[in-house]
Amino acid sequence: MSSGIKKLAVDCIPPATVAAVVAFWAWAPDSMIANPWTLLVVNSVVTAFVLGLELVFERHEGWRINRQEFFTDLFYFVLINTVISRMAFILSEAPLHALKETWGIATPWVTAMPFLAQVALVVFLWEFGQYWMHRLMHNWEPFWLTHAPHHHITQLNAMKGAVGNPIELFLISLGIVALFDVSPAAYLCAFAVTNVVATYAHANVKSDPPLFYSFFFTTIRHHSFHHSVGYENTRCNYGNSLILIDRMFGTYKEGEGILVGQDDRRRLTIWEQFVFPFKPLIAMVERRKGSSSAAG
Repeated sequence: MSSGIKKLAVDCIPPATVAAVVAFWAWAPDSMIANPWTLLVVNSVVTAFVLGLELVFERHEGWRINRQEFFTDLFYFVLINTVISRMAFILSEAPLHALKETWGIATPWVTAMPFLAQVALVVFLWEFGQYWMHRLMHNWEPFWLTHAPHHHITQLNAMKGAVGNPIELFLISLGIVALFDVSPAAYLCAFAVTNVVATYAHANVKSDPPLFYSFFFTTIRHHSFHHSVGYENTRCNYGNSLILIDRMFGTYKEGEGILVGQDDRRRLTIWEQFVFPFKPLIAMVERRKGSSSAAG
């Protein structure tokens, strides 16, 4: 196989994965769709597959995953798929379902749409909210403090999209999709698609998808630029999965980042990531303690 054909094949792996996931949910039996573990299994298989690709088609040696990075990422992957997802359901999705029933909100036109159109609608609605939440986090200090730990990662890997402060992980789990009458298969498919795209957008895989994919979906090039060193460099390419929205609102920037991270590019521990939003409060308390000790 020539190098050009091999490169094209590797570049087409992300869109091929998206197509495979869509096909799975389109033809999955009702029993699998109703099983609450199916989505997690599908997402886990995709993540494991992309981690394997990192070993074969490495993009940057400096991002090569090690034992510590792997188990830290795995901790967050489990956290976001268990505790965070459960909290989002209890505090957001369930109340929206109740509100929908109470107010008699109905969207039969969504139910009548073809499967792929429903998937596309859910992806856009979800990503539209994600875009504005993400943009808010980069432009308002209180929200930036919750999101900054995600930008203190010093390399990109398949599970890095799940790494962050729990407050941020909860905020990015919020959406209004529950107000729409979408088929269960289309609903699950849409979230599986965004997981595929976001996984590749954080992965150390030397794949640059064709324009038919990269014009709409976020790639590692787009997202690594968003993770570039320096706060100002992060204020672009907010689309977690749909870079199309950045193109729509003028926040798209071309480029690629190799050095990623913030401040002195020091990797934060899990504890430091958890307490990061409270750093100003902690500093204030310590200053007051210092003042009291000096006065005494």
